[in-house]
This record gives sequence, C-alpha cells and structure tokens, in this order.
Amino acid sequence: MRFRIHESGPDLPDSISKVLTGGLCAGCGGCAAVAPSAAHMSVNKDGVLRPRFSRELYPAEQAMLSHICPGVGQDVPRNERRVDPIWGPYVSVETGFAKDQGARHQAASGGALSGFLMSLIDTHYVDGVIHVKADLENPLANVTTVSTTPQDILAAAGSRYSPSSPLDILAKLRGDGRRFAFVGKPCDVSALHALRRQDADIARMVPVLVSFFCAGVPSLHAGREVLRQLNIDPTDVLQFQHRAAGWPGRATATLKDGTRHSMSYARSWGAILSKRVQHRCKICADGSGVFADVVFADAWETDAKGYPSFHDRPGQSLVLCRTETGRDLVKAAQVSGHLELSLYQLSKLASVQPGQTRRRRVLLARLAALWLMGRPIPRYRGLGLWAMARRASLFDTIRNFGGMMRRASRRAVEGDGPC
Repeated sequence: MRFRIHESGPDLPDSISKVLTGGLCAGCGGCAAVAPSAAHMSVNKDGVLRPRFSRELYPAEQAMLSHICPGVGQDVPRNERRVDPIWGPYVSVETGFAKDQGARHQAASGGALSGFLMSLIDTHYVDGVIHVKADLENPLANVTTVSTTPQDILAAAGSRYSPSSPLDILAKLRGDGRRFAFVGKPCDVSALHALRRQDADIARMVPVLVSFFCAGVPSLHAGREVLRQLNIDPTDVLQFQHRAAGWPGRATATLKDGTRHSMSYARSWGAILSKRVQHRCKICADGSGVFADVVFADAWETDAKGYPSFHDRPGQSLVLCRTETGRDLVKAAQVSGHLELSLYQLSKLASVQPGQTRRRRVLLARLAALWLMGRPIPRYRGLGLWAMARRASLFDTIRNFGGMMRRASRRAVEGDGPC
C-alpha cells in the first residue's frame, strides 16, 4: 500500500509514510544516504529536520529504508555479550577524561569522546571522522562535517542540542577509498548499523560507530526560546554553545559585537530545551547507544541525596564499550596517551543518569497508550521493555499511560501532518 505524504509530492511505501505522518521520524538522514537523488533533509515548520522527496523511491530503496529506519523499528543483537537490564549489551565500562586539558575543558563532560576521536586520527586507524558541528550561517543549527585532524575535532567539540542528520553525507563519501569513524545520536547509529549489515561498501567505509547518551532532540524553536529568555535577537548571534567551557558548562551566546550572554545548564536544558523534544524521542527505547562500538556520557557526581550535581568541576566522562572492537580502540587511546580512565561500577549509573532510567521504565506504558489510540509505534526487539516495565511503580505507569493518551487525543502528535 502507498500513501501520498503531501499534495504535490511523490507516493511513498506504507512503512515510511507512517513514520513521517505518525511523528516517528528521528531526522537521522538515512533517507538521504540511501536515496540521495530522491531525498534531502530540511527543517520543517516544527523546527526539526525531515526528509523531502523529489521522486518515488525505487523498490531497492524502499526495501533498504524500511530495513534501516529507526522509526520503523530497532532489533538489538546480543552476540554473547553481557546485558544490563537498563543499559543493554556491553563488554567494559570506565570513567575518565581526555589527557589534553584543552579538550577536557572545551568538550562535553570530560572530553573523552574528543580524545578518543583524536586517537583514531593520530594512530591512522581512520582517515576522518563523520560528525556534526555548529552551522556558521545559523549558530543554533548543525551541519554534518568530516574532521581529518585533531584540530578539526577540537573545533567541533561540545554538545549540540539541536536537530542533526549526520547520515546525510554518506552518499557523497562513498567510493573515495577513505575509512571513517561515525559519531551520532543513538538513532543515527542504529540506522547506520543496519545499513552496514546490508551494504558491504558502507561497512568498509565506516568501521567504527560512536554514540553518546541522548535525552532527545529539541527543535530549533527551543534554541530560539533560550535566546529570547536571554533577551537576544537571533540575528545578532555570532556563535552559540549549548555547554560552553567547563562541566557542565553554560548555554552561551557570543554576539557579533563580542559580548557574551549565558544561562546555566540546569535552566537551559532542564527548563527549556528538554521540554521541546520531538515526539519520536519521547518513545525512544535506546537513549544509550546500544548499536555503537563505544558510547560516551556525562559521569555526573551525585549530591547527598544521590541526585546528579551540576556544580562546575573538572569534567568526567563515562566510557561504555559495547563491542570488542570498541574496547580495543579505547585501550589503544589510553596507550597513546589520549585518555586517562579507571574502572567504573555500572550499578552506579542509574542514579547518575536518572532521566534515562525513568524513561526506560515507563516506555511500555507510553507505547501501549499510543497503540490503543491507533497511533503508529516503532517495532522494538531485544531492548528489554517488558523487564524494565516491571521495575516501574504503578503510579509512574498510570501517569505516563494517561499522559500519552491525553496528548494523543487532544491534538495531533508532534510531527503529524504533511511533510
């Protein structure tokens, strides 16, 4: 069955049209990677990245997109690894930071992700790194880039809490003989992991998958709200950093006249950006990058009550290796002097990352509410949703079930409607 997703646009296969009209698109850029002559990514009226199609998809493109799209579904292979009920499969877990003090201070958390990428380039394991950086023409937005030097990595370092589509560059890089590490959100890595299993050329081109803990993708409108609360005209902004200099860092706008304005991480993320994430993120089963070789996150300190503390201090990164390849590369980064790490007890992570834990516990209730309302939901396999649901309190289960029912009945889900 086919559906026309907008009046003047082409027909698309059922699975993809449901993703686009049902608010399940993550904006990963997989469409542009698989069908570059048919799809390109652009910002829609909701301030998020979505594919636009110029022609109907060929049968092979339809099949590939239906297979890799994280909005259609995700299937996690165990491969004899240890599996934590909250955090999924892993082979090792450590904490630490980049040995380069500039990277530790400038990058997110302890700069371990940046230090790891620098080691991949310095040791010539890869020729470049595919990731995102701030758009020079629109400092709130992101663009996909390829970094080939440690200086490039450092220049692009830092969290980017706005839409990104890092898979959109793959078609341009195909066939030039270089090898790349890929850094993306868990949903981006999920799509590329599935694409590598179907496309040997892509598998050879991208031998390393890197991700980070993700709590959702805020719209560009959310970034503009941060500027509004800082009393800043967006046209006056030269640079915008979601977490500038330090840990956790402050949301900081540098204006064209050289002045800087900022607000705390707790206010920018906690009170503004996190309240405006796209619908797909609210029903995400993988905020911790289960398809990656290595995953990085903030290893927050906790206060006396066990909650994460956001007081500024030297950064600490969590380094979670999910494959033997990832563990070997992390060890190599330690040997080469790029990372300083120590062992970490994974049992501590639930209190350090309470948002990730809470969402996993109540996700099945949210999905059940959407299903009962006739809304499309992704197909999740191997992500332990039933086991996590049994850990949720009855109050949280009912509250999240009812809340999703109300949102689904009160108005169209974010992302519904014409593309």
